[in-house]
Amino acid sequence: MGAEKEIDVLARTLWGEARGEGLAGMIAVGWTIRNRVELDLRNDGKPDWWGEGYIGVCQKPWQFSCWNKNDPNYPFLSGLKPIPAAEFAKARQAALAVLEGKQPDPTAGATHYYAKSMKTPPGWMKGARPTVTIGNHRFFKDVP
Repeated sequence: MGAEKEIDVLARTLWGEARGEGLAGMIAVGWTIRNRVELDLRNDGKPDWWGEGYIGVCQKPWQFSCWNKNDPNYPFLSGLKPIPAAEFAKARQAALAVLEGKQPDPTAGATHYYAKSMKTPPGWMKGARPTVTIGNHRFFKDVP
């Protein structure tokens, strides 16, 4: 896969997950993806459960809900419906900022996050270390 495809998939993921959070929120979500891409769980050199590479991490089933086929964002992410050009341009700007390291990691190494609006926090956060809250998202690392 080429770099352009990685940029596109990351930008679509940021749009689907955090378009309401502004550029800073999209960059934060982008860094959780980058942190997963760069982290080798168990330092074993084997593929990690959350996927490999930007495309693999973004599109790993049940990791980023916007890619779930039953999610209302999926028709936009899959290309069945167009993402508004100005919104996608902002998501692409955030994706490039993350990929090129133009912005430092505002999440302090987070690999997970959830929206504060969720009625029930996800089970994975038990034992995880919170790092920061940015907008409507709470970020975590060291998720068991």
